[in-house]
Amino acid sequence: MPKDNENIRLSVLGPLATPSEPQGFAPEQMIRCEECLRANPPTRINCLYCSVPLPVTESSARLRTPVLRRPEKHELGYNTIVLPSSHVFSREAIEDAASLLRLKREDLERVLAEGVALPVARTTSREEAELIAERLQAAGFRVVTLKDEDAVVRVRSLSFDGSTFVVNPGQITNEVDVSWSNVVLLVTGRIVEKRVEVKEVKSRGAENEILDTSELFSDEAVIDLYVSAHPETWRISANGFDFSCLGVEKSLLASENIATLQRVLIANATNARLDDSCNRLRPLLDLVWSPEQETKSSGWRRERPGKLSLGMATIHSNESQFTRYSRLLYHLATHALA
Repeated sequence: MPKDNENIRLSVLGPLATPSEPQGFAPEQMIRCEECLRANPPTRINCLYCSVPLPVTESSARLRTPVLRRPEKHELGYNTIVLPSSHVFSREAIEDAASLLRLKREDLERVLAEGVALPVARTTSREEAELIAERLQAAGFRVVTLKDEDAVVRVRSLSFDGSTFVVNPGQITNEVDVSWSNVVLLVTGRIVEKRVEVKEVKSRGAENEILDTSELFSDEAVIDLYVSAHPETWRISANGFDFSCLGVEKSLLASENIATLQRVLIANATNARLDDSCNRLRPLLDLVWSPEQETKSSGWRRERPGKLSLGMATIHSNESQFTRYSRLLYHLATHALA
């Protein structure tokens, strides 16, 4: 005779147990990559193995979802920008859009409430950006997709001459004569950088011996100058600019000089628009264009016989964020003029 406990079904094996992993797709639902011939889930846009865009079928068109992997520093990015709209969105529409973009509903509501163009997604492929734009437009959002551009030229000095001025990017042979009437946009902001340096010595233990640490912080005012017929960004930085063009108005402090230069530029460039919204919108820009981190090595050094030290510096900076926002404003300004 069997014992009573032999007929008892354990809860982990019984009908109440639920699988902890999502259900897979049937073989006929899988999408084969035309490049490497491997099968991919129908939710993917690019091949999981070789990153080539996958063919779109009638069934996979509904199932595809963006991965939203942040591009590496060396990779080209595609940015989805939501434009101002008078349309009133329902709570359900905002929740669906936030789920697609992997944002909090409250954050997306803050972006829409600003009434200005702001990024809501950043992807590594054009196909993924097009899918996001298609889904958002179907829900009533006005969006535009912009590709990364890093056409920034550092300006070392300016010289004024009546109705024109000369831009010097560092070499006399590269000087450009510009008419004040051709200046279309001035974008002001601040580039904030935090640098943490660590010097350590190899030890026999699990962790290295730290010899020295230092933390440096900089907050630099910048002005981006945009001129018609010149697609690049001309950037004036407070700490790397020769303010001799200010003449008697030049002071000993770079912060005062760049404020004076800004007033001079605004007074002469009567056709230009000044935008100083970057500092105010930085918390919303951080949602998609977060500050980048980079680690650099200063190499090995001999501290004493038999002891070598290695220096490492970790840099946090919002410069790429400011560049993308500045280029976004230039794109909107030039398209409005067109």
